[in-house]
Amino acid sequence: MRLAGPLRIVALVVTVGLTWIVVSILLGGPGSGFPRIQQLFTSECGTLPCPPRARKYKCGLPQPCPEEHLAFRVVSGAANVIGPKICLEDKMLMSSVKDNVGRGLNIALVNGEAPPSLPLDSGVSGELIEARAFDMWAGDVNDLLKFIRPLHEGTLVFVASYDDPATKMNEETRKLFSDLGSRNAKELAFRDSWVFVGAKGVQNKSPFEQHVKNSKHTNKYEGWPEALEMEGCIPRRSTAS
Repeated sequence: MRLAGPLRIVALVVTVGLTWIVVSILLGGPGSGFPRIQQLFTSECGTLPCPPRARKYKCGLPQPCPEEHLAFRVVSGAANVIGPKICLEDKMLMSSVKDNVGRGLNIALVNGEAPPSLPLDSGVSGELIEARAFDMWAGDVNDLLKFIRPLHEGTLVFVASYDDPATKMNEETRKLFSDLGSRNAKELAFRDSWVFVGAKGVQNKSPFEQHVKNSKHTNKYEGWPEALEMEGCIPRRSTAS
């Protein structure tokens, strides 16, 4: 009979201890390793269901391109630190990750035509022909001229600047880009930011071009203007007459 009192005390201590452990687990107390009980019924958006995430399409576009169009995104370099990117149809043509970009002009040549004997979505149109970077500060402008002089009719030309796109430019270079549809090639200058999509044989100026002048009054970075980002949909071109 003398043990009844101590046993009641032990039972009480065990019950209190077990209760504390259960409550600690449910409430996610320190070191419990379990989420708090309220977290089981809430999300990062609170007690309300999260809105659906915005769907991204090819090259991260907010909406899909129409049929018979190519989705693209071109991003210029940021100062002389972050390299440019050229994406087409969800394929990264040029980027720092691919290790094929450099100071100056980064240019990707793309087949913009679809032979009439094949459907437009056959994959023939939009294939990369060649991608190269041309140093426009210390490089040889003749390398660039040899690259863009012999373009075939219908070739798409994607351009993204990085650091300095213009110091080595001459009149012929500017005219060639103007003939591809550029409005800004003639005035491009030291450390300007420039993105452009043109084509061999265009009749009008390209709608796909952005240009920001290097100006100490408006530059986003010390010595460089802001980086540019341009996206859109380019109609495929058929060789059918």
